[in-house]
Amino acid sequence: MTNPTSVYSMPGTCFFDLGPAAGGEPYRIFLSIPAERPPAKGWPLLVMTDGNATFPFAVASLVTQAPYPTGTNVGWGVIAAIGYPCDEPYDPLRRSWDLGPPPVKSYPPFVEGGPPVVIGGTGKMLDFIENELIPRIAEMVILDPTRRSLFGHSFGGLFTLYGLFERPGLFANWIAASPTIYWENSEILKNETQRQVIPGNAPFLHLSAGEHEGDELAPFQYRNEDAAARLEKRKIERTVLLAREMAERLDGAADGLRTEFELYAGETHMSVLAPAINRAVSIAFAVEGLTDSEAKTENSRSARL
Repeated sequence: MTNPTSVYSMPGTCFFDLGPAAGGEPYRIFLSIPAERPPAKGWPLLVMTDGNATFPFAVASLVTQAPYPTGTNVGWGVIAAIGYPCDEPYDPLRRSWDLGPPPVKSYPPFVEGGPPVVIGGTGKMLDFIENELIPRIAEMVILDPTRRSLFGHSFGGLFTLYGLFERPGLFANWIAASPTIYWENSEILKNETQRQVIPGNAPFLHLSAGEHEGDELAPFQYRNEDAAARLEKRKIERTVLLAREMAERLDGAADGLRTEFELYAGETHMSVLAPAINRAVSIAFAVEGLTDSEAKTENSRSARL
């Protein structure tokens, strides 16, 4: 029996650390670039927050669908997931600062004796994405500036909404999964009412949540000792309700904003990550039309499955 000690890596992917020009700790950028020749306008780009956790889902979704575009409506594109130089799926302290909208506020430590939790750095994170991350990737591969998408989940979903309201021209598609709209008495709604509008710009906002982020827990959660506390927390968070209401409120706005809400059956706040990322891939890399030769090649592949 072979000793299972080899480290597995995802083909076609890499990572590098990139520090903000203004100083501060570096981000770990997880990158997937197609091996194929880029289209004339360049590749579409999907940027993701919480990269350590989200990148594997996105790559798996893309590589299993992009080879069969007529069956999936998904083509190839570039994935750039912003993470941190650690082996854990999340860096709670750094993501709180990066993804938590201003004003700057401080909260008690996650663990006794630890540093305080500080939020308010979303503007700096947007600066990093716009002025450093996207230009750096554009040096490595040709990108289509009209087909950029941003995905975030939970606090990352809140960050996505903040970015849309403050810099709507930065991405064409804004994908916010289970956004924490309730945070700080729904302070993000102030940003919504004062959101920036760019004439001629018509972005798309996809809001979503898991079925078990609403009024009812998942069946297994009722068996847990914390069931009552979870139900009380749901009354505060109202993830499904607030996301659905925002979608209805913003759809067809005067500036042409298009909005959609999607509920994922049977999913909790954490299990929703996989279907939400799969949807982000389908939005970011939607096929715009195949040539005859591309369609023949894809049909040949499909026939072998």
